[in-house]
Amino acid sequence: MRCDVVAVGTELLLGQIVDTNSAWMGERLAAAGIYSLMQTKVGDNQARIVSALRDALAQADAVICCGGLGPTQDDITRESIAELMGVALERDEAMVASVRAMFEDRGRVMPESNQRQADRPVGAEFIVNHRGTAPGLRCLIGDKVLYAVPGVPHEMQAMVDEVIVADLVRRSGESGVIASRVLRTWGAAESAIAEMVAPRLIALDAPGAPPATIAFLASGMEGIKVRITAKATTRDAVNAILDTEEQALRAILGRLVFGVDDDSMEQVVARLLLNAGFTLAVAESLTGGLVSSRLVGVPGASVWFKGAVVSYASEVKFDLLGVANGAVVSADAAIAMAEGVRHRLRADVGLGVTGVAGPDEQEGHPVGTVFVGLALPGQPAEAVELRLPGDRERVRQYAAIGLLDLLRLRLSSN
Repeated sequence: MRCDVVAVGTELLLGQIVDTNSAWMGERLAAAGIYSLMQTKVGDNQARIVSALRDALAQADAVICCGGLGPTQDDITRESIAELMGVALERDEAMVASVRAMFEDRGRVMPESNQRQADRPVGAEFIVNHRGTAPGLRCLIGDKVLYAVPGVPHEMQAMVDEVIVADLVRRSGESGVIASRVLRTWGAAESAIAEMVAPRLIALDAPGAPPATIAFLASGMEGIKVRITAKATTRDAVNAILDTEEQALRAILGRLVFGVDDDSMEQVVARLLLNAGFTLAVAESLTGGLVSSRLVGVPGASVWFKGAVVSYASEVKFDLLGVANGAVVSADAAIAMAEGVRHRLRADVGLGVTGVAGPDEQEGHPVGTVFVGLALPGQPAEAVELRLPGDRERVRQYAAIGLLDLLRLRLSSN
């Protein structure tokens, strides 16, 4: 069973609203074993909506049309579906009464324009909206089905969960589960990771291989995601496939993998610090507080995070952190910052970061030169030089996660 999605709204095309509804529906459909292979956005134009729905139905068994069911003049999904079906709209007086009652329950008078929400194409069925005034629609078109749902997320989600997914599973005549797992990586480019994983991709294409696929998602400042997707008849069976593929990829990628699914680098670092019983302090120069901001975003950070010194000016590095007078973009300066903040804030672990974010070179170093320093209990302090790409903002963000990754690597090897 394939069910594609058409999202309606000019605001989606203009970037005024991000289409999170389609992503949410794709996830729900996959979890029920229903393929969704195409998601389309179209503006508030009846001819283009009709064309988009017709094209989607030509390729899929079912389509969910999201948005355009409100009471205003630009809400024309009902009219578009009626044109697609070749029928007229009819007003359901019982639904008018239901919408009116919803307004009255809230102590309000229903505007007459809301009567439009009780219109439906002849032959279509309403999907009850328990959370708003716009009912959804279920329309049989030949041997295919078209659903229309409101664009308001919580209203759409209730209809999909309570009615549409079950209806699609029943129509498919089969049950199955599609699930994905994402391995989060840092430290290698997408092309390099793809080359490393290539043998596994070939193995999955071989006859008798498990029903799984691997895809790469470049996520900018958060590294490269490697997504495993599998299908099976039960949740346990699909999880077994995902477990096998995760183990195979971890064997290939090794320490490049820092987390799974929604793990962030700072969450992983927090777990490692808690397991080791360490507290942390950070000295930041070019990152200007980005590292500490990420760290305090982790719930319970006060247990292991002592605080930070944003030593942006050179004299703060000299006077407060004990950096030797002279060059401040260097391995020695990063080490001194890590040791200095560790001592100042009485933490077990100290981190330091200094470098050149741009737009101009500094102390003879090109833009993107960053030194990250680490001071761990019972070990000599160290620094690593990074050469980071991009503009000023990207260099700063990459430096923040690069610093945390250094700590992750050292803590995970102890």
